[in-house]
Amino acid sequence: MTSSISSSSSSIEHTLLRPQKFGDQLINGVSSVSVKKSCLVSIRCRFNLPYRNSGYSRSRRAGVSSNAEVVSTGTPISVPVRVAHELVLAGHNYLDVRTPEEFTAGRAPGAVNIPYMLRLGSGMTKNPNFLQQVSSLFDKEDEILVGCQSGKRSLMAANDLQSAGYTGIVDIAGGYSAWTQSELTTEV
Repeated sequence: MTSSISSSSSSIEHTLLRPQKFGDQLINGVSSVSVKKSCLVSIRCRFNLPYRNSGYSRSRRAGVSSNAEVVSTGTPISVPVRVAHELVLAGHNYLDVRTPEEFTAGRAPGAVNIPYMLRLGSGMTKNPNFLQQVSSLFDKEDEILVGCQSGKRSLMAANDLQSAGYTGIVDIAGGYSAWTQSELTTEV
């Protein structure tokens, strides 16, 4: 059984022993993955997966191919914290967009803090200098993991960074909460 994923510039072919293992193989192979771009313009997928379960239609059991085209919506890539941890170990920058108080209480090793939101009274407001502060530390081509406490602020920050022309932006799904729940290394 094979699947192939191709874009306008490259083609990858991967042989699968069992379709249900495909996701596991992608996750387990993350140490060899390098995220260079946060967004692909177009992805074309072609899967030829013969299903042998009696619950599938005859055409699917016979291995009829299906094609799918996914066009980017401009949303940054989000990765689980274990993938983010591997990317940090591989040299990616960790931008923590939590408040200074949250950052001081605990953080991922090597993380840099630039708050996306600032506390204002009992609420929060967007940091008007966020993009300027990021540009003083990072180039637009740098590979940057963006994390917050739960994943909401980091996704907003990642969207803003991508809109500002940053090309190596990756959001950390679940944020610092997921990082600590996964018992990954932290520092205070």
